[in-house]
Amino acid sequence: MTDKHITLIGAGLVGSLTAVFLAKRGFTVDVYERRPDMRKENISAGRSINLALANRGIHPLEKAGLMDDVWPMLTTMKGRMIHDKTGQCHLQPYGQRPEEVIYSVPRADLNKLCMTAAEQHGNVTIHFNHKCNRVDFENNTVELEDTLTNTVFEKPFTRIIGTDGSASSVREAIHERTSSHNFVEPLGHGYKELTIPRGQQNKFQIEEQALHIWPRGGFMVIALPNKDGSFTVTLFMPNEGPVSFSEINNEQKLKDFFAQEFPDALPLLPNLVEEYFENPTGNLATVRCKPWHYQDKAIIIGDAAHAIVPFHGQGMNCGFEDAWELTQQIDQHGDEWIRIFSNTDSQRYTNGNAIADMAIENYIEMRDSVNDPVFRLKKELSFELEKRWPTLFIPRYSMVMFHRLPYSEAQARGKIQQEILSQLVEDKTQVEQVDFKLAEKLIHDKLSEFVFTH
Repeated sequence: MTDKHITLIGAGLVGSLTAVFLAKRGFTVDVYERRPDMRKENISAGRSINLALANRGIHPLEKAGLMDDVWPMLTTMKGRMIHDKTGQCHLQPYGQRPEEVIYSVPRADLNKLCMTAAEQHGNVTIHFNHKCNRVDFENNTVELEDTLTNTVFEKPFTRIIGTDGSASSVREAIHERTSSHNFVEPLGHGYKELTIPRGQQNKFQIEEQALHIWPRGGFMVIALPNKDGSFTVTLFMPNEGPVSFSEINNEQKLKDFFAQEFPDALPLLPNLVEEYFENPTGNLATVRCKPWHYQDKAIIIGDAAHAIVPFHGQGMNCGFEDAWELTQQIDQHGDEWIRIFSNTDSQRYTNGNAIADMAIENYIEMRDSVNDPVFRLKKELSFELEKRWPTLFIPRYSMVMFHRLPYSEAQARGKIQQEILSQLVEDKTQVEQVDFKLAEKLIHDKLSEFVFTH
């Protein structure tokens, strides 16, 4: 084993993109992936949830030279289409500039592209059906299991990168030696994947350039468009309780539930019963741990270090940023691996926690607040303040989705801006009633100039 050899655990989105970056820099990479090759076998039903690709994720893909191949996969989403219980809809734009959109992308297609791109460099080998059981830092070996033959064997490593998801074995090995700050926080809510098929002449049955939300307080349905005219639909609700996956456990309860809560969605879901009972119920949790690295031997990035709930559309984008930060540290520090790993850890740790917090807040916003008049007034006002003071006031959602400043800075600025908005809309029902002289004073007193990252 040499310093130019990397062992990478996990060939998901973050692992595959990391392998591309490493391969381009001359590393020999062995990737061990517990699943079969999704390019040869169908992805398991109900686990193909579409993802939202935003500026943060686009930047690393551009740096990897992949965006020309990614663009054809993408479907533009200009905003949230809110569906109320009467069937009425209204669009809440994500931003107010033409380029302020996000993109729906099929997880599996993007993952396949990254895998193939990594292998094409000739110095990346992906070993499928290989589960990582244990990492031994004393002997610098990793215990692997070939799940097709049930053969268990050891491989030596020089450097190991864990991109093996929320149940990361690399994370567990790091924290056996370093700290007990390693938490998996269940949300108490799960998800179920459903489908709105394409309509006649392969056309979309509902607005194609939107992320559709049916917000219902403690639960919700969302739908993301696909290139073929269909929508990938996800039902989010509690695991236990009066409205929950445990309670809605037969066909009649399911039909009654959708007829009452999502009457306009029900006719669009011809396979509701089959998909609800056949597709798995996914779990939602947040991973928080510290540190992310062990000496100069190992680091974890992506969901292995900071799995988050999916309600800000940032899990993949954040993981891609991790991969790019690690790559930049390699470019800057050569073979000083302790510095590479510790710098990546310190740069990304606070940002991982920040987006984890904001993702949970966004769940509450999506399932409840979007229909609240005060929330809608604040959103309208935030756009107006951005128009008047574009270098000082940027809505938090825009900072997260359309800019690349660190998540922790977006979170901190967002808190200040929320205080300003709350003060300005007190006892108001329309933007025209807002005191803009007071707004100008508050903004100049409390906010610094925004640093735009390109």
